[in-house]
Amino acid sequence: TMLRIDAILDELFLNTDPYFLFPDFDENTRATTFYTTGTTGDPKAVAYSHRQLVLHTMGILATLGPMSASNRFHNRDVYMPITPMFHVHAWGFPYAATMLGLKQIFPGRYVPNRLMELISEHNVTFSHCVPTILQMLLDCDATASVDLSNWKVIIGGSALPRGLANRALERGINLFSAYGLSETCPFLTVAHLDPNDEGRVEARIKTGRPAAMVEIHVVDEAMNDVPRDGKTVGEIVARAPWLTEAYLKDEAATAALWHGGYMHTGDVGRFDEDGNLMITDRIKDVIKSGGEWVSSLTLENIASTVPGVAEVAAIGIPDPRWGERPMLLVVQDNPCKAAASDKNKAIQKMIRMAFKKATDAGAISKWASPDRIDIVDEIAKTSVGKIDKKRLRAQIIKAQH
Repeated sequence: TMLRIDAILDELFLNTDPYFLFPDFDENTRATTFYTTGTTGDPKAVAYSHRQLVLHTMGILATLGPMSASNRFHNRDVYMPITPMFHVHAWGFPYAATMLGLKQIFPGRYVPNRLMELISEHNVTFSHCVPTILQMLLDCDATASVDLSNWKVIIGGSALPRGLANRALERGINLFSAYGLSETCPFLTVAHLDPNDEGRVEARIKTGRPAAMVEIHVVDEAMNDVPRDGKTVGEIVARAPWLTEAYLKDEAATAALWHGGYMHTGDVGRFDEDGNLMITDRIKDVIKSGGEWVSSLTLENIASTVPGVAEVAAIGIPDPRWGERPMLLVVQDNPCKAAASDKNKAIQKMIRMAFKKATDAGAISKWASPDRIDIVDEIAKTSVGKIDKKRLRAQIIKAQH
């Protein structure tokens, strides 16, 4: 069947005029419609016009093209997306790659060994994916034999854990973070690596600076900007010419999204003194314990640096006294079935030691350390590979009753 399809496609290409005259239509015509992934709430329908997609494409190129560091996106790259096309237009990069005239490799199903083979075969230099997919790629058998030193990878969709970033850098992968939402088409910010920063994992895991034509503010509940001191956090709000104007058929959600004239991302973050944005949590993922806000991303970062931790999710679970208490779900790297109980205890002990070290150093308060650490076989994901914390919380609550 596949051979027949390939033959039909070959015939279509051979018998098609190489020049296509596009019809003339209003640039504000709707081009795409899709649903948000519903990681923290119900999925909602968003839409984008042709004008917005063009401006978003120009925003990508105007931001990543002029970079002086090695993570720039340019016309000699070989591009392979590892993000589904249905997930915010594969982050918009297929449009940018087409505008640059790049060689593009579309891999089909995300089979880790096959992806590594394609990177090697076609000398792929630029990709993007969520952290869980990068984890799968680093763990697959074919990775050991592939030279990844020319591979640039944007990590988005969820925060890049420090431990995973260290693993990727050890393999020579030029990875760095970017930030956006289904509602923002999605490009908002990207890590800018000065040449002196290229070996520093701290620079790579920052959410980065606003892209061209993007305005970002971190605000309090009254929509006032909080100090850019690297410490004070608030909600991230944004404006750009390509942000979705409304949720389709949902006026109440649209009004909340655009309250005060800026798009509310639902993310909590802070600016450092150099203008770099750092996401500290989703508003709905912040663990509220005894009146103190505990960042789930901070807990995940600490645990991710422990040897043997492949994946980690921090969630708040109901507590009759404190409202919520932090809990960790951990997937081990290459778990040993024969000695599962002993290995579980060993890795739990190492994680607790890592949190003690963090509290002793003043990185987090003792109160923020997780009460419970569960070793699990897998962590629930959404359709695009992001950790599904809404589902995880529901599973834990159900198991408790």
